[in-house]
Amino acid sequence: QLQLVESGGGLVQPGGSLRLSCAASGFSLDYYAIGWFRQAPGKEREGVSCISSSGLSTNYARSVKGRFTISRDYAKNTVYLSMNSLKPEDTAIYSCAAAHERLCPFLYGEADYWGQGTQVTVSS
Repeated sequence: QLQLVESGGGLVQPGGSLRLSCAASGFSLDYYAIGWFRQAPGKEREGVSCISSSGLSTNYARSVKGRFTISRDYAKNTVYLSMNSLKPEDTAIYSCAAAHERLCPFLYGEADYWGQGTQVTVSS
Protein backbone atom coordinates (compact mmCIF):
# COMPACT_ATOMS: atom_id res chain seq x y z
CA GLN A 1 0.00 0.00 0.00
CA LEU A 2 1.33 3.41 -0.98
CA GLN A 3 1.09 5.78 1.94
CA LEU A 4 2.63 8.54 4.01
CA VAL A 5 2.59 8.23 7.76
CA GLU A 6 3.33 11.08 10.13
CA SER A 7 4.52 10.66 13.69
CA GLY A 8 6.10 12.68 16.46
CA GLY A 9 3.24 14.93 17.45
CA GLY A 10 2.16 15.48 21.01
CA LEU A 11 1.67 17.94 23.82
CA VAL A 12 4.52 20.33 24.53
CA GLN A 13 4.91 23.46 26.63
CA PRO A 14 5.53 26.84 25.01
CA GLY A 15 9.17 27.16 24.13
CA GLY A 16 9.54 23.43 23.73
CA SER A 17 10.52 21.33 20.76
CA LEU A 18 9.18 18.45 18.70
CA ARG A 19 10.38 16.59 15.66
CA LEU A 20 7.78 15.31 13.23
CA SER A 21 8.48 12.49 10.82
CA CYS A 22 6.86 11.73 7.49
CA ALA A 23 7.66 8.21 6.37
CA ALA A 24 6.69 6.69 3.05
CA SER A 25 5.83 3.09 2.51
CA GLY A 26 5.35 1.35 -0.78
CA PHE A 27 7.20 3.95 -2.82
CA SER A 28 10.39 6.01 -2.83
CA LEU A 29 10.32 9.68 -1.95
CA ASP A 30 13.48 10.36 -3.97
CA TYR A 31 11.70 12.18 -6.78
CA TYR A 32 9.09 13.92 -4.67
CA ALA A 33 9.01 17.36 -3.17
CA ILE A 34 7.61 17.07 0.35
CA GLY A 35 5.50 19.67 2.02
CA TRP A 36 4.34 20.04 5.60
CA PHE A 37 0.94 21.61 6.11
CA ARG A 38 -1.07 22.40 9.21
CA GLN A 39 -4.65 23.13 10.05
CA ALA A 40 -5.82 24.61 13.31
CA PRO A 41 -9.45 24.39 14.48
CA GLY A 42 -11.60 26.89 12.62
CA LYS A 43 -8.77 27.95 10.34
CA GLU A 44 -7.77 27.17 6.80
CA ARG A 45 -4.96 24.77 6.05
CA GLU A 46 -1.64 26.52 5.53
CA GLY A 47 1.69 25.48 4.10
CA VAL A 48 4.40 25.35 6.73
CA SER A 49 7.50 24.16 4.93
CA CYS A 50 8.64 22.38 1.81
CA ILE A 51 11.78 20.57 0.67
CA SER A 52 12.65 19.81 -2.92
CA SER A 53 13.34 16.33 -4.22
CA SER A 54 17.07 17.10 -4.27
CA GLY A 55 16.98 18.48 -0.76
CA LEU A 56 18.78 21.59 -1.96
CA SER A 57 15.79 23.91 -1.80
CA THR A 58 13.62 24.59 1.23
CA ASN A 59 10.80 27.01 1.96
CA TYR A 60 9.20 28.16 5.18
CA ALA A 61 6.12 30.11 6.12
CA ARG A 62 6.96 33.47 7.60
CA SER A 63 5.39 32.44 10.89
CA VAL A 64 7.82 29.54 11.41
CA LYS A 65 10.98 30.76 9.73
CA GLY A 66 13.92 30.57 12.09
CA ARG A 67 12.13 28.13 14.38
CA PHE A 68 11.36 25.15 12.13
CA THR A 69 13.76 23.13 10.01
CA ILE A 70 12.81 20.65 7.31
CA SER A 71 15.18 17.87 6.28
CA ARG A 72 15.10 14.54 4.54
CA ASP A 73 16.86 11.20 4.92
CA TYR A 74 16.88 9.32 1.63
CA ALA A 75 18.15 6.09 3.21
CA LYS A 76 15.20 6.08 5.63
CA ASN A 77 12.74 7.36 3.02
CA THR A 78 11.64 9.93 5.57
CA VAL A 79 11.25 13.68 5.83
CA TYR A 80 11.48 15.50 9.15
CA LEU A 81 10.19 18.76 10.53
CA SER A 82 12.12 19.93 13.57
CA MET A 83 10.14 22.50 15.51
CA ASN A 84 11.75 24.68 18.15
CA SER A 85 10.53 27.57 20.28
CA LEU A 86 7.00 26.35 19.87
CA LYS A 87 4.16 28.76 20.51
CA PRO A 88 0.51 28.15 21.35
CA GLU A 89 -0.39 29.39 17.87
CA ASP A 90 1.54 26.46 16.41
CA THR A 91 -1.17 24.14 17.73
CA ALA A 92 -2.68 22.28 14.78
CA ILE A 93 -2.88 19.00 12.95
CA TYR A 94 0.29 18.68 10.90
CA SER A 95 0.31 16.59 7.78
CA CYS A 96 2.79 15.91 5.03
CA ALA A 97 2.22 15.60 1.33
CA ALA A 98 4.35 14.37 -1.55
CA ALA A 99 4.33 15.94 -5.00
CA HIS A 100 6.09 14.14 -7.82
CA GLU A 101 8.74 16.25 -9.57
CA ARG A 102 7.20 19.53 -8.45
CA LEU A 103 8.99 22.61 -7.24
CA CYS A 104 8.56 24.03 -3.77
CA PRO A 105 6.27 25.35 -2.58
CA PHE A 106 3.26 23.47 -3.92
CA LEU A 107 -0.39 23.56 -3.03
CA TYR A 108 -1.87 20.81 -0.89
CA GLY A 109 -4.19 19.85 -3.69
CA GLU A 110 -1.29 19.45 -6.11
CA ALA A 111 0.23 16.59 -4.15
CA ASP A 112 0.09 12.97 -5.21
CA TYR A 113 0.06 11.47 -1.72
CA TRP A 114 -1.11 12.78 1.66
CA GLY A 115 -0.65 11.59 5.19
CA GLN A 116 -3.38 11.41 7.84
CA GLY A 117 -1.78 13.97 10.09
CA THR A 118 -0.44 14.19 13.62
CA GLN A 119 -1.69 16.48 16.37
CA VAL A 120 0.63 19.08 17.84
CA THR A 121 -0.59 20.91 20.92
CA VAL A 122 1.43 23.69 22.51
CA SER A 123 0.07 24.55 25.92
CA SER A 124 1.17 25.08 29.47
